[in-house]
Amino acid sequence: MSKKVDTKRDIEQEIVQTLKTIYDPEIPVNIHDLGLIYNVDISKLPHVDILMTLTSPNCPMTDVIMYQIENRLKLIDGIDEVFVEITFDPPWDKDMISEEGKLHLGFL
Repeated sequence: MSKKVDTKRDIEQEIVQTLKTIYDPEIPVNIHDLGLIYNVDISKLPHVDILMTLTSPNCPMTDVIMYQIENRLKLIDGIDEVFVEITFDPPWDKDMISEEGKLHLGFL
């Protein structure tokens, strides 16, 4: 699954593509298109920091989603360590869903 990436831009693109393979189990849209990812910081490579939210503070799948993010991103060349921080500020709402996600959900 891992492929060779050479620049920070390549790594950023690979991170986005990887995040688009991770789905909220309750909503059939990936976490990136749902707008759950607030920030991806690659300034300290090979360490990556992800700031994200969840659709609900009581999400029972928090650990599963965090595990998937951490482990899948570590498969990218140039990334050795991933830290995922959950925040609810600002709280998630449907306006954060990408157009692609809204289309998939039938909102458009």
